[in-house]
Amino acid sequence: MSTLAHRIVGEESGGVLYVLHGFLGSGSNWSAIARRLVDRRHDWQVLLVDLRLHGDSRSRPGPHDIDACADDVRRLWSLPDLRDHPTVLLGHSFGGKVALAAMTRLAPPPAQTWVIDSTPDPSSGEESGAKVLDLVEQSPAFASRDEAVNWIVDGGYDEPTARWMAMNLRRDGERWTWQLDVAGLRELAADFARSDQWSAVESAAGETEVHFVRAERDSIMTSEARARAERLEADGALVSVTELPGGHWLHVDNPDGLVQLLVDHLPRV
Repeated sequence: MSTLAHRIVGEESGGVLYVLHGFLGSGSNWSAIARRLVDRRHDWQVLLVDLRLHGDSRSRPGPHDIDACADDVRRLWSLPDLRDHPTVLLGHSFGGKVALAAMTRLAPPPAQTWVIDSTPDPSSGEESGAKVLDLVEQSPAFASRDEAVNWIVDGGYDEPTARWMAMNLRRDGERWTWQLDVAGLRELAADFARSDQWSAVESAAGETEVHFVRAERDSIMTSEARARAERLEADGALVSVTELPGGHWLHVDNPDGLVQLLVDHLPRV
């Protein structure tokens, strides 16, 4: 099986930060964060990954679940030109749970795993993704991206969310249509909701630092999950929880705070 689509930001040397995006996103969603980070930490490069059924990794065989996503990351991890570099995982939302599932499969393990407003818990955190897919299935073709954005807004979403969704449109002749495997994406959303990754946190926390970053608003990491992670930290595990101002989309709402956190805490290479 071919490796996931990806691109590197920064000089191809030093440490490699693998960034795993959220549901219906792509690696390009994190391009601005990546550029700002490598400008300040020249000892790191950022690998922006398109997870299965997303971005340029759309054609992947099933089954489509968290385990399959984690195995995709493991195959990418073993590329000869990357395997000898110090490594760190970062995942947002859906990608955060993928990062937790992947970190215990990697050899050598990552020095750190950053979980950006996600949760190890089984949860309904991707219900919004399922609702988006319902909207996509009802969608006409569009004459332009702007027409699609207006249609999505009329469907009950704000304009930033609508423009994020519209990144999944492609021109087909004179019309714009969705390039999404809706059935496969439903499998991914459902498995995110039922997947429990606490055992991965507990088993990896002896050799991999696990950093949870929780949004102050609209977080999908519940207060109970935060308390459980803080108990692990109090018991001596390499686990931390940081809360940042902003909503679930922290890389958009608070890029300064997120970049500063990474600049301060990524290992020196």
